[in-house]
Amino acid sequence: MGRIAVHEFITLDGITGNPSWASDYSFDPGMGEAIAAIMSSSKAILLGRRTYEEFAPSWSTRTAEDDPGAPFMNDTPKYVVSASLQAADWGPSTILPYAPDAIEKLKNQIDGTIYVSGSGTLVRAMLADGLVDDLHLFVYPLALGSGQRLFADAAPPAKFALASSVAYDNGVVYLAYTRAESASAA
Repeated sequence: MGRIAVHEFITLDGITGNPSWASDYSFDPGMGEAIAAIMSSSKAILLGRRTYEEFAPSWSTRTAEDDPGAPFMNDTPKYVVSASLQAADWGPSTILPYAPDAIEKLKNQIDGTIYVSGSGTLVRAMLADGLVDDLHLFVYPLALGSGQRLFADAAPPAKFALASSVAYDNGVVYLAYTRAESASAA
């Protein structure tokens, strides 16, 4: 059975939406190594429609020489959750409706990790439905006060256990969490 691993850039106060603020900080090479490790263990990519539409034109033209993550992003099977997208032609892509049983079915079909980046609306829904197995958060030393948060205000409780943490010279902290076993019983 597959695992869903979410990778997000996030502020101290939990904001994830449009992380353009991340450009105010240098990108530590260790961050790239951590993201590459998540990607290298993944067998599929799961994206929301908006993230897919933002990623497709940017990634589809990149090569391994441009970015070492390009082969993964372009060649890995992608599953796009959307009720409105009519076609998904970036690499191998399949459109799925959002339903917890459809995501569970995908997890049962994939033998390995399913990588999710961005896709805030999708991630919030999956967190609320208990479908996220791993959180990979790159926490930036910044509080914005308002914006789209990782967890919705009315989200049910979810327990995660810290798997690892790394502090980078640019002030960003990488926190890797795995779903706590007791969370599924709660």
